[in-house]
Amino acid sequence: MNAFVIDTFEFSRLKERREGECAVADFDRLTEELADRSGTVRWVLQGGTHASGHPQLTLSVGATVQLMCQRCLVPFSFDVVSESVLVLAKDDAAADEIDAMLADDSIDVIVGIKAMNMLELIEDEALLTIPLSPKHAVCPDQVGQDAQTASMKRVSPFAVLKNKQ
Repeated sequence: MNAFVIDTFEFSRLKERREGECAVADFDRLTEELADRSGTVRWVLQGGTHASGHPQLTLSVGATVQLMCQRCLVPFSFDVVSESVLVLAKDDAAADEIDAMLADDSIDVIVGIKAMNMLELIEDEALLTIPLSPKHAVCPDQVGQDAQTASMKRVSPFAVLKNKQ
């Protein structure tokens, strides 16, 4: 995977914007979770300043990947759609302080660095979107079973007793 390295503080200060696409196969940790390595990951990274005055990055990630259903073991398409606001801090102590001050679960506070590989951050964002135990809403083989079960009438065990009277 080619590195996309930025100085997070400068990127935010200058309000830079970058976007691109990378092959899913370029992300080693992501492909370990997938049924196959096909597809592309689209991303947009925007620098700026949070309302609190701290530098921030806004990261959007999108892709369609193939996951393995943990119920029926058949691959299915899953849409990765994520947008994160990442407020930057100078160190861990400042990150904890900013996080407590913001008290907003929709915002992540991270330690900014001068040489951050943004592709690793993009991969992390995609991984966080994937469910721990992926499953179809309705498994393909279950559709046939549901129709077959609905067509079969269940006989109550008490019906036999009812007919003996």
